[in-house]
Amino acid sequence: MSKPIYVTQPYLPPLEEFIPYLEKIWANKILTNGGPFHQQLEKALCEYLGVEHIALFTNGTIALVTALQALRITGEVITTPYSFVATSHSLLWNGIKPVFVDIDPNTLNLDPAKIEAAITPQTTAIMPVHCYGHPCDVEAIQKIADNYNLKVIYDAAHAFGVQDAGGSILRHGDLSVLSFHATKVFNTFEGGAIICPDAKTKVHIDQLKNFGHVGETNVVAPGINGKMSEFNAALGLLQLKYIDQALTRRKEIDAAYRERLKGVKGIHCLNDAGEKVANYAYFPILVGADYPISRDDLYQRLKDNGIHPRRYFYPLISEFPMYRGLPSAHRENLPAATAAAQQVLCLPIYPDLDMSVVNEITRFIAAQ
Repeated sequence: MSKPIYVTQPYLPPLEEFIPYLEKIWANKILTNGGPFHQQLEKALCEYLGVEHIALFTNGTIALVTALQALRITGEVITTPYSFVATSHSLLWNGIKPVFVDIDPNTLNLDPAKIEAAITPQTTAIMPVHCYGHPCDVEAIQKIADNYNLKVIYDAAHAFGVQDAGGSILRHGDLSVLSFHATKVFNTFEGGAIICPDAKTKVHIDQLKNFGHVGETNVVAPGINGKMSEFNAALGLLQLKYIDQALTRRKEIDAAYRERLKGVKGIHCLNDAGEKVANYAYFPILVGADYPISRDDLYQRLKDNGIHPRRYFYPLISEFPMYRGLPSAHRENLPAATAAAQQVLCLPIYPDLDMSVVNEITRFIAAQ
């Protein structure tokens, strides 16, 4: 390749379109603390995503930490080992014990059939992840939560714009948390958000992300500084103008990968969204035992040729030092997650990716 190709690259609108936003920020001298662009972006995202209340954050990890605080989660929380470490790190930062449960081998999401066996008297919540933007079995998870009086917090970092038959996937659970990191489908360079079910919850979360302040002199909770800056909010407003165009392009690249890889023995593509509205956030493949070389060999050969895929998620969260001592982290408890982590390879997918590069990648994979 003439230049390295990575799994994802942030979409950046034309610079000249961003200049008027910067001029307004410089003119009004409001840089943070819920300024005009912050308020505009919250309103615009509610309209686009089909939700009533959203609280913007400086990043998705602080949003996860705050969501757990807002719901006063303690004790143990059932979650997936197959995710980015921010999911379980947010639990540790709140003094909560993660309890890992295996995933469904077909969706790579938390397997509802495995949840009940992991519930103890100390369990207070479930934290599933919409992995790669593919929706969890939200009905099954909610049924379990209702039966055991548990809260549900969705790590929806990958799920911007994803819908099921009833509307936004973000409406499920007690809270859903988004990431607007530069690698995400929609980004504000760094950023995140919590989808709130009602105005009262949003007020409480807005207080928590601003040190617990209510007014100038009153602090009502041990909050944190999680506010999004005006600079990031302005970029979000500009990004939102191009999001449908970006999603259309991602869908085309997803379809091209599927068509070109469908006959390659040993390469398995995850099922597409079907009737659900997807965002094509990632394009993971599973490299099976019947492929001529191992996943790691394919990974290295692609890198050697200027293509930089990602083994996402490898290793499992449960294999990192701060988690591996937990009883639920043992590999024998997590066979599907362990297999996925050893086989997964995410291929490049982003709006500016040229279709000729997609063709070159798939030809390379087929030729091994």
